[in-house]
Amino acid sequence: MAGTNPRAAKIAALIQRVIASNMESHLHDKRLSNVTITEVRVTNDLQIAKVYWTQLSHSGKEQGERQRASQALQQAHGRLRSLVGAKAGLRLTPQLQFIYDEVPSEAHEIEDILVTARARDKELAKARENAKYAWEADPYKKPREVEDFEDEDEFDDSDESVKSLEDSKDSEDSAEDYEDSAEDSQLDSSELD
Repeated sequence: MAGTNPRAAKIAALIQRVIASNMESHLHDKRLSNVTITEVRVTNDLQIAKVYWTQLSHSGKEQGERQRASQALQQAHGRLRSLVGAKAGLRLTPQLQFIYDEVPSEAHEIEDILVTARARDKELAKARENAKYAWEADPYKKPREVEDFEDEDEFDDSDESVKSLEDSKDSEDSAEDYEDSAEDSQLDSSELD
């Protein structure tokens, strides 16, 4: 409501109640029939009160009705200020400035956009249910999975050939080791002589 002054906030709430309750009873103007006071802000020096208002109007006639309501509020400016002074009991009655509040109309526009978006989402969900993939259901490449074979008999022959190769290699290594050890023993015996 107001800046940091708690008294200004209390006076703003009081002004809002006074104007809202007396608009229909003391101002017999049909142009103000759908006008709602949304907020009042009072400056910290209590000299100016900004009165924010909005109007529920028929679609297509918003602009004309808003202008007529604005004219009616400007014409009733003095009467409303005197009512605020009498009901509030203030030494100095703040000057009233009437400002049309755009927030509710913008909120309705945003709400309409959201309704349209939700309807579009529903259409896309229905289309997604009946859609088929052009290639595969999951187009991303995954690493191939290696199949575990339960029957190891297929590889027994190759295992035996691998074992025989290893055995022959081991026998060659052992033969070389034997020859090396025989040469070493001959060298040792010749050194001893």
